[in-house]
Amino acid sequence: MTKENIVNERRTRREFLKTGTLLGTSALLPNLASASDSKPLSPKAGSPPCVKLNNGVHIPMLGFGTFPFRGQQCTERMIEAVESGYRLFDTAKIYANEDAVGAAIKQCGVARDELFITTKIWHNDFTYEGAKTAFNIAMDKLGLEYLDLYLIHRPRPGLLNAWRAMEELYAEGRIRALGVSNIEVNHLDKLLSNVDVKPVLNQIENHSFFHQPELHRLMQKHNIHTQAWSPFAQGRHGLFSNPTLVEIGTQYRKTAAQVNLRWLFQRGIISIPRTSKKAHMDENMAIFDFELSNVDMAAISRMDLGKTAFPEWLDPKAGI
Repeated sequence: MTKENIVNERRTRREFLKTGTLLGTSALLPNLASASDSKPLSPKAGSPPCVKLNNGVHIPMLGFGTFPFRGQQCTERMIEAVESGYRLFDTAKIYANEDAVGAAIKQCGVARDELFITTKIWHNDFTYEGAKTAFNIAMDKLGLEYLDLYLIHRPRPGLLNAWRAMEELYAEGRIRALGVSNIEVNHLDKLLSNVDVKPVLNQIENHSFFHQPELHRLMQKHNIHTQAWSPFAQGRHGLFSNPTLVEIGTQYRKTAAQVNLRWLFQRGIISIPRTSKKAHMDENMAIFDFELSNVDMAAISRMDLGKTAFPEWLDPKAGI
């Protein structure tokens, strides 16, 4: 029996992966979970729809980013987000807030199986043993028995060593899905040709000013979802007052921020915005009661500047 067959056989024994037929990624809209699909998360009414990943696991289309919150502030903001209907939460080792996220999980009053928790491994743990250790430390801080999604935070040499350890944890049922972050077009072929378990998503910069269409199309080709970090570009380029977004929003009585998130949603992109204000949490959640027209989508497509809004975050050592 090959290594791939062993991984697949173990995976089929995991209860939460007995989820029926897999769905591909649509060119424009996500494949939203229906009653005939495998059982998705069951959050409060009005929460985001879920999409089925390439291994059958469901993930909400809108989540909550926890960077840069720490300590009690992080715990309080996350509990407020739960009250607003969020069920997907994103953290990372490098954010230094996994313990605060874990406290919120315990205090929020929502069952564990209704939450979708993501954390990420940092590149200084990119060895086989280092990845195993990093995962166990993260789980201790989060206070979890299993993790919904574990991401490579950025591509660096040694990534494949960490991925091998992550695949074993996945086969053991300790992780429900594996993914990557900041993987670029020139990284993907090498990644896919050297792994047994394909990533379910790639978390990248994506917003109205930076569309990354080539990378997004490549993700779709391989049935790997795109997830947008910093979907508001932290307000850079005047996103919240941009004339195009404001004008479109006026038609629907929505804000520029809501139009930006809705545009991502209609492209099939999962978003994880963060905010410290409860009113903005509620505002971000209120994007599922209207639909942008083709004219609106085209207008936003012309806003692409073709370059990152965060040049200070570019990684000269990126690679696999």
